[in-house]
Amino acid sequence: MRIIAKRTLKEFWEKYPDSEEPLRAWYDEALKENWNSFHEIKEKYRTASVLGNDRVVFNIKGNKYRLIILILFGRGKIFIRFVGTHTEYDKIDAKTI
Repeated sequence: MRIIAKRTLKEFWEKYPDSEEPLRAWYDEALKENWNSFHEIKEKYRTASVLGNDRVVFNIKGNKYRLIILILFGRGKIFIRFVGTHTEYDKIDAKTI
């Protein structure tokens, strides 16, 4: 999958250094994937939640952080829509961000 934009992840892990390793791991794994459905994502990431509107939320570092992506299966693209703390996540509308 092509991931847009790694910079968002990097800026976050510079602010929260303990998130770097799990975010890098997620990024490296997702780059190698060729997902064609939400079901395939859930097979690999059982705690991921499909939000609708082409979005998926991942629990990062034991649910301390949240990562929301928008995925376009037919184009093989993932857009990073949000990465933040659990508290920050609770303040947004995850389906529209």
